[in-house]
Amino acid sequence: MSVGVIGSGAFGTALAVSLAGNGPVSMWARSAEQASAIQRDRQNSARLPGVTLPDQLTVTSDIEEGAAHETLLLAVPMQQLRGVLTEYAAQLAPRTLVACCKGIELSTGVGPVVVMSQVLPQTRTALLTGPSFAHDIARGLPTALTLACAGADPGRSLQHELTTTNLRLYRTQDVIGAELGGALKNVVAIACGAVIGAGLGDSARAALMTRGYAEMQRMALALGAQPETLAGLSGFGDLTLTCTSEQSRNYRLGLSLGRGEWFDPSVTVEGAATAHAVAAKADDMALDMPITRAVVGMLDGKLTLTDAMAELLARPLKEE
Repeated sequence: MSVGVIGSGAFGTALAVSLAGNGPVSMWARSAEQASAIQRDRQNSARLPGVTLPDQLTVTSDIEEGAAHETLLLAVPMQQLRGVLTEYAAQLAPRTLVACCKGIELSTGVGPVVVMSQVLPQTRTALLTGPSFAHDIARGLPTALTLACAGADPGRSLQHELTTTNLRLYRTQDVIGAELGGALKNVVAIACGAVIGAGLGDSARAALMTRGYAEMQRMALALGAQPETLAGLSGFGDLTLTCTSEQSRNYRLGLSLGRGEWFDPSVTVEGAATAHAVAAKADDMALDMPITRAVVGMLDGKLTLTDAMAELLARPLKEE
């Protein structure tokens, strides 16, 4: 099988670099100028500096060329996924599509696999998610991810196709759980970053991670996810990584909120839009999601971190 990556951000580039160890891979960039520069310089200096692209990796801005593969990894931001699928439906429709973004669409409240199924209902879909940073993958460091696919046989085929020398994939048919684990942990990461940014300490972060994980389970299980999925790589594993490292953009956004610093609005932070989508969904489902609501309040400038912590600490005492 042949594999292509749609999207030339840091994560898409890292996946393309790793997959090139298995054979020829193409990576599509929307900008012709960017594609030409990456192909010429053998480096994506804007998004993944310091990583030399292997000879097996070809970069193009021609969607016909970029999509001319049996399997396509869609490494585009969650809030742009529907637009890319719609714009290039004719080129993407016959393929197997694997979403590599984490989040919930703000306008609809659904995850990436549902978006793909809505726009291209006849296409086989899957999700690649879990604890991973682009620089680690691109440098060849060992990384384990979850591959979520509704069918057992297609899942096995993709698992073998997308596993590389440094990417180990674990398979699940619980697409809902994998989607929600990857999306919801980003919201908790913003909260944890704010706590550390404000100097409230590691104990407070540990408490937020634990109670945030409870919120993740609350919503995911209510939507039909399996508890073991949330306890795996796409849930607990990704939560642990994202809440403890400044390589996470969600965590860095939280740090800026806690420190009262400016954060570059051009940086894609999936958890910001997801927090608003989750809060709206929680209202519709009558779910108690206090950490999510606190994050939304801080993002909208309606709550200071001090106010948010006071609200959380003032909640009625209860059993764990």
